[in-house]
Amino acid sequence: MAETTKIEPSDGPFELDRTDRAILAELARDGRLSVTELAGRVGLSKTPVQARMKRLEAAGVIAGYRAIISAVRMNLAHVAFVELKLSDTREAALQAFNRAVRAVPEIEECHMIAGGFDYLLKVRTTDITDYRRVLAERISTLPHVASSSTYVAMEAIKDNAIVTLPKD
Repeated sequence: MAETTKIEPSDGPFELDRTDRAILAELARDGRLSVTELAGRVGLSKTPVQARMKRLEAAGVIAGYRAIISAVRMNLAHVAFVELKLSDTREAALQAFNRAVRAVPEIEECHMIAGGFDYLLKVRTTDITDYRRVLAERISTLPHVASSSTYVAMEAIKDNAIVTLPKD
């Protein structure tokens, strides 16, 4: 029997076998692989690889495909992390904040935090002047924001969007 890893998407547990993990690892390295090339790398023919990919996509394990764009080449190398405290953390306030934060393109990531503040944002801009404008005009005006603390990243030591898969 093949060894499996449990994944828990919103609709229940999902089992991954070694071949599924191999497919995911290859796609994480290069999402533009043709099905034929992917099949060769994982040791299957094209048809079963296509079926597995469709199953992984339908289950939400593969959430999508995208290009990785160079922030430096796009003049968006300035990264700031922002701690936010809200004045109201009741469900309606949180939902209003969540909706509004999704509309701010400079906010690359937003995480609700269990700790001394409510949200942690990753904000990407062209420079500190641009960041100051985004903070004043967009972040500070989000619903229920009471205070913020900014930490400017000086250098990215590890910036890896690839999900590390569980070991066999």
